[in-house]
Amino acid sequence: MSKVTGNWKGFEIVWLIVFSAIGILFTFLSKDSLFGFTVFITGVLCVVFTAKGKLMSYMFGMYNTFGYAYLAYVNGLFGEVLLNLLFFVPMNIAGFYMWRKNFQGGKLAMRQMEVKGMLLVGAVCISGFLLLGYGLSFIPGQNSPYIDALTTVLSVVATILMVRRFKEQWLIYIVLNMFTVLLWAIRTSEGSSEGPLMIVMWSAYLLNAAYGYYNWNKGAKEALA
Repeated sequence: MSKVTGNWKGFEIVWLIVFSAIGILFTFLSKDSLFGFTVFITGVLCVVFTAKGKLMSYMFGMYNTFGYAYLAYVNGLFGEVLLNLLFFVPMNIAGFYMWRKNFQGGKLAMRQMEVKGMLLVGAVCISGFLLLGYGLSFIPGQNSPYIDALTTVLSVVATILMVRRFKEQWLIYIVLNMFTVLLWAIRTSEGSSEGPLMIVMWSAYLLNAAYGYYNWNKGAKEALA
């Protein structure tokens, strides 16, 4: 059971309670739907469990994937829609089984990339962002095509690194989350009712990514010892 839920530290419980309370407040103030809140809370739970290296992350992640795809669709973020439905759904399934096979003593075996691997990842992110952004710019109704493309490409790369248990996923998630906050800030300024809650959700992801890197960096060193 420990590899599914894990043991919780005091500050992790406080962190989760604080952002859940903020989500409830923003849902009330922005008159967002209960559905929007469920997307928020499952997203927060997913990234918290991922930072802890626990399988439960994929269970919450599957619901969040479908819910976020719908919110992205009604906000004209089609790159996000395709990313969630065509990539995150199968990766949630694959990740669950790949992580389950790599637990040692109740802990996920975390890995560290070599320099050449990091350079390859950087090249893929830059080229993918430029090509996808150019393609999305031709879709009628597409909003912020290049920011949408950047968050899409970074999400794909970070998820692959996550499934393969590399700690460097969190560095990409930090950049990804900053730009996704910007993306939803733009949508909020243009009248999106879901925007404020999504900004809070992705801000929570950003803070969690910093903690995730700290935790996985420690875990990768322990695996090499």
